Amino acid sequence: MPEGHTLYRLATEQSGLFAGRPVHVTSPQGRFAAGAALLDGRVLEEVTSYGKHLFADFGGDVLHVHLGLYGTYTTGVGDPPAPRGALRMRWVADGPKGEGVWTDLRGATACDVLSQPEVDAILDRLGPDPLRTRRGGPLSHARVGRSRTAVGALLMDQSVLAGVGNVYRAEILFRHRISPFRPGRDVGAAEWQALWDDLVVLMRAGVRMGRIVTTHPADRSRRSGAVRREDAHYVYRRTGLPCRLCGTEVRTEEMVGRNLYWCPTCQVV
Repeated sequence: MPEGHTLYRLATEQSGLFAGRPVHVTSPQGRFAAGAALLDGRVLEEVTSYGKHLFADFGGDVLHVHLGLYGTYTTGVGDPPAPRGALRMRWVADGPKGEGVWTDLRGATACDVLSQPEVDAILDRLGPDPLRTRRGGPLSHARVGRSRTAVGALLMDQSVLAGVGNVYRAEILFRHRISPFRPGRDVGAAEWQALWDDLVVLMRAGVRMGRIVTTHPADRSRRSGAVRREDAHYVYRRTGLPCRLCGTEVRTEEMVGRNLYWCPTCQVV
């Protein structure tokens, strides 16, 4: 599932390509036909993200998209290709330079037109987003610090904090030597604040680079130059490989429906 930095980049890209111009909105698949008809030909004001949600403002009506596990956008310049398969939604516009731009949405969990009160109701259910505020540490710890739930599960709870997914969960806990099985109430306020501050830095770096890199240069097999894929993470998808710091085999098991990765030596409960 795309994490918060990906949605932030998508919002920025879509605003740059489509905002301020009329957008031709269609639903070749038909599942979004009513919503497409409502938005078709209207001027897009802006696209923003919050956590894993996208909000495209068409002047009072807001298109809400949640990609879920399988949703994807494909964007191009010039004439769009002939629609094929389960194409939920297509945007076509002149583009910032009149060259013609398009974007296609497939497989999203949610794609619907909402009123502003309905958008506010979604936002009210979400915790602070590290890409939207640096001051969400105390607010999110108010939930974490009184919970018996494992912190590895709490990090995936979008009502605690928004935008973190499986990669950031595994990596941020390793970077702070916190066992994913530790109850939230056993994570101190200062410890959580340090984790939050690190998330802000890592997720903003993810926006800039378009990928998640969590390792320090000294912990990579190649310490200079572009970060190779195999050097980008400490524990995520490294099951059975030696921990970069202590050599213990990285372990995995399922937690809240997703594979969890951790080092049992560096991350003691």
